[in-house]
Amino acid sequence: MKKIIFLFCILLLNFNSFSQTALDEYYAIWEDESLTDSERVSAFKNYIWNGFLFRQPDSAFHLAEQLISSSQEKEYFMGEAMGIELRGMCRFFMGDPTRALEDMYNALDIFKGLDAQKNAASVYIGLGNMHRSQGDFAKAVSSYTQASNINAELGENIQQANAIGNAGLVYYDRGDFPRALDHFTRTLNIYEKYGDSTEFAWPLLNIGLIYQAQGEDSTGLKYFSKSLKIYEDIGDQSGIANVLGNIGINYLRQGEYDKALEHFQRTLSIHESIGDQRKLMITYNNIGRVHYLQDNYEQALIFFSKSLKLKEQFGDRSGIATNFLNFGHIYKRQGKYRQAIKYCKQGLKIAEELRVYVTQQDLCTCLYESYRAINNGSEALIYLEKRNAIRDSLNAEETNKKLLQMEFQKQILADSLAQVEKDRQVNLAHQEAIRKKNRTRNILIFSGLFVLLLAGGFFSRWRYIKKSRDIISKEKDRSENLLLNILPAEIAEELKEKGRADARDFDLVSILFTDFKDFTEASAQLSAQELVSEINTCFEAFDAIMAKYKIEKIKTIGDAYMAAGGLPVQTDDSIKNTVLAALDMQEFIIERKKDMKAKGLPAFEMRVGIHTGPVVAGIVGVKKFQYDIWGDTVNTASRMESQGEVGHVNISQTTYEHLKEDPTFSFESRGHIHAKGKGEIKMYFVRLS
Repeated sequence: MKKIIFLFCILLLNFNSFSQTALDEYYAIWEDESLTDSERVSAFKNYIWNGFLFRQPDSAFHLAEQLISSSQEKEYFMGEAMGIELRGMCRFFMGDPTRALEDMYNALDIFKGLDAQKNAASVYIGLGNMHRSQGDFAKAVSSYTQASNINAELGENIQQANAIGNAGLVYYDRGDFPRALDHFTRTLNIYEKYGDSTEFAWPLLNIGLIYQAQGEDSTGLKYFSKSLKIYEDIGDQSGIANVLGNIGINYLRQGEYDKALEHFQRTLSIHESIGDQRKLMITYNNIGRVHYLQDNYEQALIFFSKSLKLKEQFGDRSGIATNFLNFGHIYKRQGKYRQAIKYCKQGLKIAEELRVYVTQQDLCTCLYESYRAINNGSEALIYLEKRNAIRDSLNAEETNKKLLQMEFQKQILADSLAQVEKDRQVNLAHQEAIRKKNRTRNILIFSGLFVLLLAGGFFSRWRYIKKSRDIISKEKDRSENLLLNILPAEIAEELKEKGRADARDFDLVSILFTDFKDFTEASAQLSAQELVSEINTCFEAFDAIMAKYKIEKIKTIGDAYMAAGGLPVQTDDSIKNTVLAALDMQEFIIERKKDMKAKGLPAFEMRVGIHTGPVVAGIVGVKKFQYDIWGDTVNTASRMESQGEVGHVNISQTTYEHLKEDPTFSFESRGHIHAKGKGEIKMYFVRLS
């Protein structure tokens, strides 16, 4: 069983325990009205931040409101912005991410208006942490980059390093280990140049995580040990807990469950003592993992459920996906395969939306093994192929190369300097020899010039040829891509080889037609641009569904969409896949309508029809050609669509006969229905079981 790696991320929001004396001093400054607004507000912010924000966010919220109100009365906008920023942080920790982000962006606008760049950089860090927790990785990286750029301009090198390191954590979350390693290394280099040794702890910890993720446990443990020593020296309890947790994961990977549980329990005690709820949810997960691997499923479910409750409270969608995976593993172990499939599908949907590839891979494995256990080979194969595709994308080899570069970069630099000195000595000796040959100096100079001119001519010619080849190659690639966008790959290859593509007969093809109901009335409510944009959104989604089920898109005619399963290469599951594709299309349109109505916008409804039978397929024309199909099957499929109903997939008797024994589907007979030009045809509505 593949072990799951949990990331102990180190947010810049971590704090060291402050003494009550220090907090009392901050509050005394805030109460002293003889001091400047700047001094008082700065002290009150430190009082809220260090005393309440991470332990009692609800209390911190009321104090932040007090800071906002007081600053507004005095029209001190800097204090108001600080209070709004703190309130946003409180809302985030209290499980209200939407309003938290609203506060943070409001604070950012005020800081920008006051040209308070350092404060703006701080807000960007907070925004990055929030977006990362919500799984919006693009916005998270963008926020961290903004913070890094501002701090670089201000000369705040350590804060710049922190922002770069946090961006590295995002890439780690996504399984992009080379980029994560690059960011952690840049962070460590800045600390080495501008900081002191106490600041090396968290980049060392993160580099250890990269080794651990690649299976290099012993090397990862070395980095963890270095990081732990620094945290212990400075008394950073939160940092100590983070490292202990990752050492526990190391023992977990090696099967030393007692040692792993010991480290996780120590981590749990620290997080409980400092009231860090966000780290508690991670520690609960890891303790649950130990119990799971020891086959103590009841205890595992208890701790996984505690973790899930906190993740739902904080809106941690990535963590929720991981918890669904854990539930799936437990139910799979217990032989409750349908429950395992239920939770793993929920987790995979979230992981795909967030593009968390490592978690996607594990969820696909769970689904593959569960479907295989209930003898559903077709579904098992789908998730096996998904898992393999994701695994191939995680380029472990590139990561190992970068790790080696990091370990030996100083030695490489030393070797390079030695080589430069050696080359310099050789060059000096060569110059001395030239000076001794005065009689032949002019000949050598003119000979050298001639050789240079000749070499220059050859070089120019070579560049011209290379440039021409590159242009030809790019144009060829462009033509290839355009051709494959118009024609199926097999037909495109035949066209290139023979200069033509022969029409072919296919005995069993499933033709799919869609059409939007009351399209003319709906389009009257939209501008031309809005109409085209909405149709394009729908058809792009349909194209993606066709690719998913390997169905060939034939063409679109206005608001109608036509596709065919089983050509140009016939497969055993083409009929089933065509129906599954149609069901996905209807699901998309139904969900799209809900979203559009929520925004007060008109939306389309759709009919879908499918018929299976023989067709003729080939290329039409010699200019602006397209791949098309003909035959009575096409006409009958069109009638299936026109006689269907909104929100349903309507299939013919022929299609039904091929699928009626498949447990994936359930069918509703509609009886014989009159179809124009076809007479009475027996039809069925199909849906998933």
